[in-house]
Amino acid sequence: MTPTLVPHHPARDWAEIQERMLVPLYEAVYDRLEVGPGSRVLGLGCGSGLALLIAASRGSRVTGVDRDHARVELARERIPEGAGHTVVEGCPADVSAVGGASRSPFDVITAFHTSAKSARDLSAVTPLAQSGAAVVLAGWGPPERCATSSVLKVAARLTGWRPAFRDDLEDVVARAGLKPDGSGRVSCPFGYADPDSAVRGLVSTGDFDAAIRATDPDQVEKEITEALQPYVRHDGTVWMPNVFRYLIARVP
Repeated sequence: MTPTLVPHHPARDWAEIQERMLVPLYEAVYDRLEVGPGSRVLGLGCGSGLALLIAASRGSRVTGVDRDHARVELARERIPEGAGHTVVEGCPADVSAVGGASRSPFDVITAFHTSAKSARDLSAVTPLAQSGAAVVLAGWGPPERCATSSVLKVAARLTGWRPAFRDDLEDVVARAGLKPDGSGRVSCPFGYADPDSAVRGLVSTGDFDAAIRATDPDQVEKEITEALQPYVRHDGTVWMPNVFRYLIARVP
């Protein structure tokens, strides 16, 4: 198979292809924390806003923040401002400028896409949360239970990048001065109509950005396509079983 020649639009690919794969994670976390009417949810790295939309559909007031302009615009299309909902373009520290945040503290903060910046980001927003508020971080489960980990090795080989695993979540919580309060695992299989869609979806995660900068998009796309081969089924669809882990912490 050859890589797709159609230019990628990562923000829209994330919104239309990839983000839905994480719905089981979002739902499991919201069920466990009983997110619903009266909840005030802050989503860090909210992307195109699907997790916020799910929380809002449960009756929660939601605020999202993301540094990516295109993803913020998509999130604002999904969640029009009003009724207590806001999507902020910028860094987490910018959330403090949102009107009313200090008068109505958050009781749930999510960082579903935990990264090296997460501890700093959490430190910037936890003063806006009430004491005892839940903070949720998420990352990949054990590599042996995540088929996609073999594809992520493309990024690791080219740049030394690696995804967030179990110990990384605990480390972020400790550095942010939070108290662990339970964890869970959720099955989030990645399914795509064809390898082209799989490449577009995976590239949209941002996990391959450094590899693209270090080499070039065609090279990275070619290597992802090759790594996907074991997961292409007879009908041309792609199926990769995965397990994600989330960690709950509490604001002191």
